[in-house]
Amino acid sequence: MERIVQKYGGTSVGTVERIRKVAQRIKSTYEEDNEVVVVVSARSGVTNDLIARAKSLNPEPVEREMDMLLAVGEQETIALMAMALHALGVPAESRTGAQAGVITDRAHTKARIKRIEGGDIPQLLENGKVVIVAGFQGVNLDGQISTLGRGGSDLSAVALAAGLKADRCQIFTDVEGVFTADPRIVVDAVKLEEISYDEMLELASMGSKVMQARAVEFAKKFGVMFEVRSSFNQKPGTIVKEGVASMEDVLVRGVALDKSQTLLVVSDLPDEPGTAATLFSALAKANILVDMIVQNIGREGKANMTFTIPKDDTRKAEGVVNRVFRDIGGRLTRSTDIAKLSVVGIGMRSHSGVAATLFTTLAAAGVNIQLVSTSEIKISVAIDSDKADLSAQVAHKAFGLETLGP
Repeated sequence: MERIVQKYGGTSVGTVERIRKVAQRIKSTYEEDNEVVVVVSARSGVTNDLIARAKSLNPEPVEREMDMLLAVGEQETIALMAMALHALGVPAESRTGAQAGVITDRAHTKARIKRIEGGDIPQLLENGKVVIVAGFQGVNLDGQISTLGRGGSDLSAVALAAGLKADRCQIFTDVEGVFTADPRIVVDAVKLEEISYDEMLELASMGSKVMQARAVEFAKKFGVMFEVRSSFNQKPGTIVKEGVASMEDVLVRGVALDKSQTLLVVSDLPDEPGTAATLFSALAKANILVDMIVQNIGREGKANMTFTIPKDDTRKAEGVVNRVFRDIGGRLTRSTDIAKLSVVGIGMRSHSGVAATLFTTLAAAGVNIQLVSTSEIKISVAIDSDKADLSAQVAHKAFGLETLGP
């Protein structure tokens, strides 16, 4: 007997018919004498619809109330999935994130998991029941409903797999695994049989929509090996695990493209110690993730900074920056016509020339680079959004990623 955690995303449970098909899949796993915990997302489109309704009433809704609202989507799905399993003769019970003992910090809309208590899930499994858990949500230290940010059901599944000491964790989605690039943009992108936590984390944080970055970070921290696979067929997916020596033979393993970025330019700041700390501390306090940062050389006592943030946080970030300006002065401009292209591979640790190849390739394609950010296994560039798809295609070809498939 194995204890298995399965997660099904919004497209996998988007209609009644798809819920029935997922229920059949869960039944097959259960009838192989396994203990099964299923984490589900809201049905495809439900969360976006709820957000749109909220913002039609208030462009800047209170985050606590957004958590109260958005938690509804997953609670609908867990009940429907339990009903579908009952119709197939499978004993099942649904649990909210709070009932499953997903304890978070006090941040709303982007809460971080503090611990997994599990609630009565172990007892339900011992009694032969399938447990259906609402992903994306938990309860904070004050007993308030909290949500884990976009893609948070991935994090719920990985965290429950760690907390319940599951033997396997499977992330079912609408793609067959992790590809070298988005196959909708790069036609010769290929599926990888395996990828390291570090590579997957960089790809996820740089725009790949396959997994939430925080879920990968959690999996790496607690050693949860997981598989990303399709809920629409029986093909094996991509195993995400700790890196092994053979992985370093591949220079670049993937190309990621993020079109949901905003570029902010903060001008006329005091060119003195503490200015950057004041600005970015305020953004951090508002839970705004800042990615690429460039500070120009100060002149005549003034300095300029350019940085990127998620597009969804644009309005909030502008409010934070303008409040900082009241104390230190400054001027703000923004651009939403940018994209972020990243190439990722743990082979970069032991090979040189990646930056030169990328920059030369983009220059030959007529793509101008606005910002550059690097890590040990990643190079990211900010580019004009109208050149984003072309940039991904030429970078994928330049590094020969079409040869990495099975």
